[in-house]
Amino acid sequence: MLRTRATAWLTACGVAAGLGGAPGAASEEADFSAQMGALIAQESAALGAVAPAHLDALLNEPPLDDTGTSELYDRDWLAQFPAEGDSEEWECLAGALYHEARGEKLEGQFAVAEVILNRRDAAEYPDDVCAIIYEGTENGGGCQFSFACDGNSEAINETGAHALAGRIANVMLADAPRALTDGATHFHSTAVAPSWSNAFAETAHLGDHRFYRRPTRLSSN
Repeated sequence: MLRTRATAWLTACGVAAGLGGAPGAASEEADFSAQMGALIAQESAALGAVAPAHLDALLNEPPLDDTGTSELYDRDWLAQFPAEGDSEEWECLAGALYHEARGEKLEGQFAVAEVILNRRDAAEYPDDVCAIIYEGTENGGGCQFSFACDGNSEAINETGAHALAGRIANVMLADAPRALTDGATHFHSTAVAPSWSNAFAETAHLGDHRFYRRPTRLSSN
């Protein structure tokens, strides 16, 4: 597909340039056409050497807006990604998004994924998605995500919602941009007001969730 586009584009350029030539310059036009034919052949050969999977990735990357941020939050674009995953991290992340945020709009679900991955990248938290989500559930230290220890079943009853969560998990685990929460590592429902929220910087309010970033800790001398 990309090969066809490139060849057509180059051919169109050659035709346009030929039409713009001066009258009586038939030999120059013939030379130009020959050069363009050679360029098209080289372009086609180069594209032919590219792996099909790489071409698909180039064609399927999300569009960029004026800020350079990928417009991830489009259901039609998201639908091209698989709803299933084959890693434990995918299973944990998809499950957390399903249980914590399936009632939110698409941006709200992506935002919760950002929090989990921001924690994974922060030194003060585990470097594993599952360990982050289930931190505190085994030693009684307090759950980080309410669904992990609220006593309710973790069964998946809404397959459509879980498929959406699975697609979001796949995209985010593939290092999609985190453009919604400005590095947030915490969030809570608007129905509650935890004490820590007064000491943290609020970075976003999406749907029924507020998002926060832990204050920077300054080292002491």
